[in-house]
Amino acid sequence: MSDRFIQNKLALITLLSACGIILVSMGLRQTFGLFFSVFEEALSVSRTEFGLAIGIQMFFWGLMAPIFGLFADKYGGNKAVFLGFLVFGLGIFLLFNGPNTGIYFQLSLGVLVGTALGATAMSVPVSEVGKHFSNEKRTLATGIVTASASVGYFATPLFTKYSLIEFGWENTLLYYLFFILFGLIASIFLFPVKKSVILESTSIKKQSFIEAIKEAFSHKGYVLLVSGFFVCGFQITLVATHIPGYMQEKGLGEWSAAIILALIGFFNIIGTLGMGYLGTKYSKKILLSILYFSRAVVIALFIFLPVSMMTSIIFGIAFGMLWLSTVPPTNGIVAQIFGTQYLSSLFGIVFFSHQIGSFFGAYLGGYFYDLYGSYDYAWYISIALSLFATLVHLPIDEKPILREKVTI
Repeated sequence: MSDRFIQNKLALITLLSACGIILVSMGLRQTFGLFFSVFEEALSVSRTEFGLAIGIQMFFWGLMAPIFGLFADKYGGNKAVFLGFLVFGLGIFLLFNGPNTGIYFQLSLGVLVGTALGATAMSVPVSEVGKHFSNEKRTLATGIVTASASVGYFATPLFTKYSLIEFGWENTLLYYLFFILFGLIASIFLFPVKKSVILESTSIKKQSFIEAIKEAFSHKGYVLLVSGFFVCGFQITLVATHIPGYMQEKGLGEWSAAIILALIGFFNIIGTLGMGYLGTKYSKKILLSILYFSRAVVIALFIFLPVSMMTSIIFGIAFGMLWLSTVPPTNGIVAQIFGTQYLSSLFGIVFFSHQIGSFFGAYLGGYFYDLYGSYDYAWYISIALSLFATLVHLPIDEKPILREKVTI
């Protein structure tokens, strides 16, 4: 096999397509926390109701990820992502132009947007790219895709905050439809890899989906990986959803949260690319343990030190380096152990655990604030979960499962 990073034009086009898809879906997802104050005023949404909507969004994101993953494995990631962006557009449209209070608020921002993210954000685009690259190059390729979210993370919060001030929340959501149109176009070029290449590159016998699932859950490493990724979801969504409210609670300016989210997005580029590269050189499970322990330290320093604009900027930089850095090694371990035939499905299930964590991160942040007038208890849980994740990855056996090789 050639030592070239990109083996053919199909892999290059798919890589670029996935970058565009992730930029849009993850960029828009990062901004919803900035809408809380306007939703509170215009729609009389409480912190608990808002946190519940984001929690439902995270849950449906995770629930639909393995379903869209199976669809992608069978029919192609381009079709799965295209369908997802259609649902995304419907959810955003109803949020500003349809019934948008009470149960309808939960339906549009929660169920529909969450369902759309199941196809457009992370698991399907990242896994489809992973199928085009060897084990040696895969974490770097998926790191590049994950880093593309940072462009959205950096630019979209700044655009959204400006647009909310200048044009209002309804027009801002209308502008989001143009981003979604770009995602629809990009999804057309998320080309599937030939099945013969998948089988040959992973040296596996042909499996059914049920056989692949049974094999995965009988492997202790997969179960541990599923458990650990729960923590990532809890922490990311707690920060993305409630950092605006936390900064408001601490008396900092209205732009402070947007600046933190933008910094997270920018420095996520360095973190994910760096982790993608390190994943080609070192044990992925050790890298994950280091990442989660570092998160515990960063969060603890942020909440126990006096909060100022300077400490907030440092937090944005540090947490940005750790933000999506978990994705390349996590996806890489799944592909390394089980091969790529059902990578979108198997990583989708791991990602479902991530989104269950996201549900609790979003909901409990608002719940604790409404109950105690503080986010502190949510931060304490986040630190404890980091220490759990630090330990749970260490026993994972990263060696590939040996199977009978197929003659194509």
